[in-house]
Amino acid sequence: MPRDISTESLLEACKITKRFPGTVALRDVDLAVHPGEVVAVIGENGAGKSTLMKILAGVLQVDSGAVFVDGQQVNLRTVREGGELGIALIHQELNLLPNLTVAANIFLGREPHQFGWMKRRELQEAAAAVLKRIGLDIAPDTLVSALSIGKRQLVEVARALSCEARLLIMDEPTSSLSESEAGKLFEVIRDLRDRGVSILYVSHRLGEVEEIADRVVVLRDGQVTGHLTGKDMCRDEMVRNMVGRDVARVFERTRMASGPLALDVRDLVCLNGSASPLSFTLAEGEIVGLAGLVGSGRSALLRTLFGIDPAAGGLVRVGGCLVTPSSPRSAIACGMALVPEDRGTQGLVLAMATSPNLSLGALHRNHVVGGILDKTWEKQASEAMIVQMGIRGAHPGKATRHLSGGNQQKVVLGKWLLHNPRVLLMDEPTRGIDIGAKQEIYRAMEALAAEGMAILFSSSEMEEILALSDRVLVMHDGMIAGELPAVDLSEEAVMHLATGHELSYASRQSSVRVT
Repeated sequence: MPRDISTESLLEACKITKRFPGTVALRDVDLAVHPGEVVAVIGENGAGKSTLMKILAGVLQVDSGAVFVDGQQVNLRTVREGGELGIALIHQELNLLPNLTVAANIFLGREPHQFGWMKRRELQEAAAAVLKRIGLDIAPDTLVSALSIGKRQLVEVARALSCEARLLIMDEPTSSLSESEAGKLFEVIRDLRDRGVSILYVSHRLGEVEEIADRVVVLRDGQVTGHLTGKDMCRDEMVRNMVGRDVARVFERTRMASGPLALDVRDLVCLNGSASPLSFTLAEGEIVGLAGLVGSGRSALLRTLFGIDPAAGGLVRVGGCLVTPSSPRSAIACGMALVPEDRGTQGLVLAMATSPNLSLGALHRNHVVGGILDKTWEKQASEAMIVQMGIRGAHPGKATRHLSGGNQQKVVLGKWLLHNPRVLLMDEPTRGIDIGAKQEIYRAMEALAAEGMAILFSSSEMEEILALSDRVLVMHDGMIAGELPAVDLSEEAVMHLATGHELSYASRQSSVRVT
């Protein structure tokens, strides 16, 4: 049944245009948000979603057009001015200070104080209340640096909610959350909506858009291409408006026979995971998914294999040769590569140009003589990789920070393709990128596997796990709870193992191998 939404706009953007050097990010964009509704804004990376959200929050200023709040035209020049009007923005990239506590981050700049002294007890109590509101069970005095990315994202949500905003702008808020954490967030959103708070919700996850949104606004190339309501808010219609065409094969791949053993892990103990030893294999040409809830140990396993975190024991063989990945340098030398979960801080040097970012993974080879990089090779190799990976908007001298999230991810992957590894580790390979860029990453993974590369990837998106994997290793509490071959993959099977029900479930499934 349609919800009763006020016809008077809380916020209205009219003919918004924003230009950056060499590009028009937004052109004549109209958007209205009424009190007590959730409006989803969707589109491919580079469509202008984040730019529009930053303008509405006061981070950026328009070149032309107008923004109205409560019917009055406003000129938002700072985030503080937006906050004074009841507008709060949760950025796509994490924006916390890791050396401060959770409480200090939530109330940064708004700490309770008297006579110049901070009232720490009141700060802790206020933080505890807002954390309880979103169901995040952590102590307010916990350092943010000790939290997982998923929990840091929830702290961002808590900080925005603590401002009692009338309009909450959420830019990819569930990109690092588990299904249960996302469910809690949706409960908070529904509660806020029922109390008259408006939500602008940006997401690439079209399933959650269908679940939570009252209306959908679609952007493509900086322009509005659709206003969807009711029955039109379906996946096919959203995709058609986003990309200008039907995308029918986003989650399909052709599986091929695997080759000889590429990776053999025996009794590996991750110091930052569980004390339980982990054993599994990976064949050439095989794509193996690593599933599990947030905190299950997926990232810890990949980080240990790549030598970022130390191992307490066990053996690792790459191509039959015993290796000791005690550091990323040694792992690279052994033929491994890692596409990390957080491309902005772990996969790229955003201030550097595209060309040196692409060449970073191959600097150990013969392209450095006497400590000097062969710049001719770097230029030619980077130009070829930009074409091979379809990195749009890039050229060798362009700073990587100016690329969209999907194109940044292609740079991370292209960096390792120049290294030509035997085993490619990927942690959330499509986190925060649009449906078109996802399809391109999937095609690249399929092509690499067809050439004989072994790929082990972790993902929180069930569709991705089910569609890409030849096998799935499901983790729970730092252990590999079980293994599922492609013929027996289903969401139910994965979730039974991921939630710790592997013994009772495996006993009913002869094809499930529990380790």
